[in-house]
Amino acid sequence: MRIPEHEYDGHEPEHPVTVADRRDDLSIHRPRLPRWTPAAVAGAAIGVAVVLGLALGLHSKVQWGLIAAVLFVLGQYALTARVEGRRRATDRLATSLVLVAFLIAVVPLASLVWSTIVRGVRVLDAYFLTHSMKGVAAISPGGGIYHALVGTLEQVALATLMAAPLGLLTGVYLVEYGRGRLAKVITFFVDVMTGIPSIVAGLFILSLWILALGFGYSGFAGSLALAILMIPTVVRSTEEMLKLVPNELREASYALGVPKWKTILKVVLPTCFGGVVTGVMLSIARITGETAPLLLLVFGNPAINANPFEGAQASLPLFIYEQWAAGNEASYDRAWAAALVLIAFVMILNLLARGIALWKAPKTGR
Repeated sequence: MRIPEHEYDGHEPEHPVTVADRRDDLSIHRPRLPRWTPAAVAGAAIGVAVVLGLALGLHSKVQWGLIAAVLFVLGQYALTARVEGRRRATDRLATSLVLVAFLIAVVPLASLVWSTIVRGVRVLDAYFLTHSMKGVAAISPGGGIYHALVGTLEQVALATLMAAPLGLLTGVYLVEYGRGRLAKVITFFVDVMTGIPSIVAGLFILSLWILALGFGYSGFAGSLALAILMIPTVVRSTEEMLKLVPNELREASYALGVPKWKTILKVVLPTCFGGVVTGVMLSIARITGETAPLLLLVFGNPAINANPFEGAQASLPLFIYEQWAAGNEASYDRAWAAALVLIAFVMILNLLARGIALWKAPKTGR
């Protein structure tokens, strides 16, 4: 490093100052914990929690886990504060709390999925998927869910055919055209529909479709209630996706003389197509497990009824409810197996939504 002339007194310094020395003087060096510290603290917390649980006579593993979580958070904070300082300790504390909250949310879900898999695979086979419960007593082993699987697929498909176009058009109107009192009224009713319980939708269709108009119990009646529950989700997801489309794209299309309806159809919707489809798929996954409206409208049927417009029809959620209500070991096994099929169906829908979102995501360049 060169010393300025006004500081030079004619003598060479005994220890010349270098850039590296100046950088070392200005930097703050603090010891850092190794990367394996959180894992070590977690292991120690689990060990101490087990010892405390046994010493205090706590037999619940949930209690052991809560004790381990508290010890992990406190131990991580104390160790980091002592070695790295309070600022880093506060950051580690926030990270530890987020991690513990994540585990508290995931562990029950993982336990539920694991229990469903363990109990469901006992009777889940090709016979179970291709036969109905016709002629099979509730207390007897055997039977299957083919009739319920057909009913669920038809009811969800009909609800989607009714709700998806209506929700999509409503979302487009609210974002692209809605500026007056009608838009406020529609927004208000969409907000109200978002919060209504599913049983209310079932009661509405029961009173209107079956009692007032005189139609019978059918899969289509259940689809009407499912469509009511699906519409607000589709509207909200479509709104949010349309709002993410930059206005510059619309203005550029208008500048070229393209009409507004054609701009929406050729520019706006293709830009947010992936997000819209994802919202529709998630709304389908949401209504697939609804049971309350189907108890009132579909009425259940142990035989295969492939016509959703006439006669009572089965569905997977209703089948699970009926088998669990039977209260014997054979019906419990069928209920667990049907629940496993329902979970797999919903998971496939979510994976399809993720895949479509990635496929249709805007391509980014460097």
